[in-house]
Amino acid sequence: MKKLFFLLLPLFYLSANAQIKVTDILKIKNITELKVSPDKSTAIYAVKYTEPAVGKPLDHEYITQLYMVNLNTPDKSKQLTFGKNSASQVSFSPEGKSIAFIRTASEKPQVFIMSLEGGEPMQLTYSAYGASAPQFSTDGSKVFFQASISYTEMLKDSVLNQGKMLPEWSLEKPGYANWKPSKAKINPDGSLEEIRAYLEKDVEDKKAKVINRLNFQGEASVEPDLKFSHIYSIGLSPNAKASPLTFGFQSFILQHVFDKELIVSASFKDIHPDRSQENQILKLDLTTLKTNVLLYKKDKNFSSVKISGDGKLLAAVMNSVNLLSYGQLVHTSLENLNIIETSVDMVPGQINWSTDNKNIFFTAPSKGAFPIFRYTVNSKNLAKLSPDSIGIGVYGLSTENKIIYAFNSMNTPNELAINNLDFSSHIKVTNLNAVWLQGKKLSKPTKGAYKNKLGQTVDYWYMPPTDFQAGKKYPLILNLHGGPTAMWGPTEASMWHEFQYLCSQGYGVVYPNPRGSGGYGKDFQFANYRDWGTGPAEDALASVDFAQKLEWVDNSKMFITGGSYAGYLVAWIIAHDHRFKAAFAQRGVYDLKTFMGEGNAWRLVPNYFGYPWIPESETKVAANSPYNFLQNIKTPLLIKHGENDLRTGVIQSEMLYKSMKILGKEVEYVRMPGGTHELSRTGDLRQRIDRILRIHEFFSRYKN
Repeated sequence: MKKLFFLLLPLFYLSANAQIKVTDILKIKNITELKVSPDKSTAIYAVKYTEPAVGKPLDHEYITQLYMVNLNTPDKSKQLTFGKNSASQVSFSPEGKSIAFIRTASEKPQVFIMSLEGGEPMQLTYSAYGASAPQFSTDGSKVFFQASISYTEMLKDSVLNQGKMLPEWSLEKPGYANWKPSKAKINPDGSLEEIRAYLEKDVEDKKAKVINRLNFQGEASVEPDLKFSHIYSIGLSPNAKASPLTFGFQSFILQHVFDKELIVSASFKDIHPDRSQENQILKLDLTTLKTNVLLYKKDKNFSSVKISGDGKLLAAVMNSVNLLSYGQLVHTSLENLNIIETSVDMVPGQINWSTDNKNIFFTAPSKGAFPIFRYTVNSKNLAKLSPDSIGIGVYGLSTENKIIYAFNSMNTPNELAINNLDFSSHIKVTNLNAVWLQGKKLSKPTKGAYKNKLGQTVDYWYMPPTDFQAGKKYPLILNLHGGPTAMWGPTEASMWHEFQYLCSQGYGVVYPNPRGSGGYGKDFQFANYRDWGTGPAEDALASVDFAQKLEWVDNSKMFITGGSYAGYLVAWIIAHDHRFKAAFAQRGVYDLKTFMGEGNAWRLVPNYFGYPWIPESETKVAANSPYNFLQNIKTPLLIKHGENDLRTGVIQSEMLYKSMKILGKEVEYVRMPGGTHELSRTGDLRQRIDRILRIHEFFSRYKN
């Protein structure tokens, strides 16, 4: 009997390890950026992974390092950077023999230069303001980079702010036309100016935060001080000094480098940065440092700007500002500057021109898939190039007919591949996740669709438990996405591990794209205007109605979870539908009126509904707030929020929790110290594991 036990032990061990485990999140490697060399012979890509934190047995930290692959012999990659300091934001020199990238030095990001022919990286910048987004000049003699400077620093910087002037726009400090720090001595018992100097010192020493900004909330802390992005240049010698190319109380973002000028996007020098969401595209003369407006359109913002290789054409995404907006692909000649608005009904990203200027390539979420598209300028033809079975991440065009790209699939979270542009020859370049995935059992999603009351097609997917056995019944989790303009599908990268883990624990998972989701066109995305609750809930619950008809689903054991807007939708649904045994609402918004003050995403309220002081009969702000229906909640609820989450605001969760507790309802509340809104994607790894385990643990209390 003992001998039989030992014979069976390896089989049991293999079976136990065949499931996706929660700690497998620590093994996932992701390709976060990709650049192709000017001669199209090589590519450099960044790999983000985790390593154990020194002296903290349960903690891990993120590391990002750079790798190089020869596109003619892509079977081997060479690691370029090493150590505990991450490397990112890589840029090739014009001849392709060296690179610039960003690495932290003395607690600030700085530009490093590295030869691809061998040798150690050399720190190029020692900027007091840090550095980001390096790009070489066209002759390779210098590097341009950006730095972020606060308002207080700008007042003191006689180079960026020549004459130490005040901005043309008002700082909006009550009682002042404008304001600058007092030069009086510090004395709390002195004159009014000395008292003001004392109070300003309190602000400097973090004893007080004085807020006059409209957009004063960052992601993790209150940011009362405005910041401005400026562009610098620096030579390549070890002792080179950086020189600013832009000045004043504006922000400039480098978009393209020409021989004698730069293309930059910029804010306006005469408008408070918090008051205008418009921007302008400028030409910056490298000799005179003067700027000329290249592109501007009233009430519009331009992003994802891409100049063609020959410098003649520009493509971008154009958004309307101060209202519900939908990014539109536009292009223009840099000679006539006549903006051509395309009819592409999706929001593009990662725009690239073909070498002959005939085509614009871009990625975009589309009906649950994440493909790459080709838009032909003359014919206005739009073609989807990649299959729905792979989700395209970062990519680069290696030749006229070749593409290198990071991809996600149902079987793997992230790898690199090379293909023809017709995607007929998929050659896998990396095996970043193949080793730890070997032998793992995975659940495969199946697609369903239905027509909602608006006549729109709503897609959803369901996944059975990993160890599914015919004839058995299993609990089902409805997992909802946020945004509300996000979109999920089988090749969506951020949820791959969570879905697989929940399936490995014996749950089925169903995830829909209800009205308001991105990837289905403008009409579908705007279909939740002044209707965040009823309509999207109808679509989400319809996916459950269909899933409940599956023979393996235990209809008495239904659960629901989601984060951000989906945290909102969880609370809304359980206040109006009582089929779920338990619910987990994560970092949600529950009262739209207080959300105006709670989160830095507050513009969602006026954009979708209108300002709360406008009559309720018009806005429906109260009618769309789950908080106003919490008395109807019967479902046991777990609420989670990061303590430093200022995108949605922690008081949203505390209002919901406290009120439910007062009403004697089953509710538990988890606050994550230091956690931000990005907790589930890029946050502290131990807290990311904690979050997933709490889904399983809380639902397990109600599975039996």
